[in-house]
Amino acid sequence: MLREILTISGRPGLYKLVARGNNCLIVESLDGNGRRLPVQSTDKVVSLGDISIYTDDGEMRLREVFGKIEEKFGKNVLDVDFRKGSDADMNSFLADVIADYDRDRVHSSHIRKIVCWYNLLVTSGQNDFSESDEQGGQEEKPEEEKTE
Repeated sequence: MLREILTISGRPGLYKLVARGNNCLIVESLDGNGRRLPVQSTDKVVSLGDISIYTDDGEMRLREVFGKIEEKFGKNVLDVDFRKGSDADMNSFLADVIADYDRDRVHSSHIRKIVCWYNLLVTSGQNDFSESDEQGGQEEKPEEEKTE
């Protein structure tokens, strides 16, 4: 699911990939109005499935971060004011969720985006953060036993 959810540089919010056109992508806004728009090949587009945050031990995929937020706060919209909250509030929020995030490389603006994106995904019903989703829907099937 997160592979189909996109962030577009210079545009607020998140977008769901609907179709591919000639030299463009057709995306639909997740903000509730359902408007569709073309995204040209010159725009910087990043899939949420490709985003990670830094931890002391390496990197943690955004899917895992969202999963930890969901474990702690449930499948509800977060009661964190990401627009007016202080940097200390943002840092303490993420420290509650991920104790070992890299405080030098993860800035409060990154945390604000994570909170905003999580709320958008929950509101739009796109909140399945399971691991099988990241494998492109191709789960390994156990081999059948051969009887001779």
